[in-house]
Amino acid sequence: MNIILFGPPGAGKGTQATQLATNHNLLHISTGDILRAAIKEGTPLGIEAKHYVESGGLVPDSVIIGLVREVLQANIGPDRGFLLDGFPRTVEQARALDTLFRDIDIKDVRIVILIAPEEELVGRMLKRGVELGRKDDTEETIRHRLEVYTAQTSPVRAYYEETRQVSEVDGLGRVEEVAARIDKALRQSPPALHW
Repeated sequence: MNIILFGPPGAGKGTQATQLATNHNLLHISTGDILRAAIKEGTPLGIEAKHYVESGGLVPDSVIIGLVREVLQANIGPDRGFLLDGFPRTVEQARALDTLFRDIDIKDVRIVILIAPEEELVGRMLKRGVELGRKDDTEETIRHRLEVYTAQTSPVRAYYEETRQVSEVDGLGRVEEVAARIDKALRQSPPALHW
């Protein structure tokens, strides 16, 4: 089983991604992490990405997809799947990812979206900002981040819903309760066999 996990800032996606990866023996892929690792290791794609990062530009989708391809080909197999954490963020990335899955014959991919009311998300992030001493985590900046997330991911969700089942999971409650809901959704979600 392979999972693409979405969720707005503050929905607990990071916590759930870590737990899901552990519970299901999945490779946890965060594109930010693999990008930093490739730059640090000086791989060909890492060197290419470093040029964009150092010049203040966005790393192109082709580089990110290339990094995901390398990680998948090196680390997954019949006994181990993956969990993509917060990627793809755009429809273009989703299409490129579909092409990658077809190229390397990955079929069973489940889409899970954590949801929570906006006021709950804002409250969580304000509290976290205080706990971590983040002075820039104001209500205004948090609401802007949520707007950006919605604008970016709504088209991605619509794209996936055209061809496969998307499981929406309530992100409110204790970590264990949310994890149990995700597991139930995964059991009820048929594998997407056609990409």
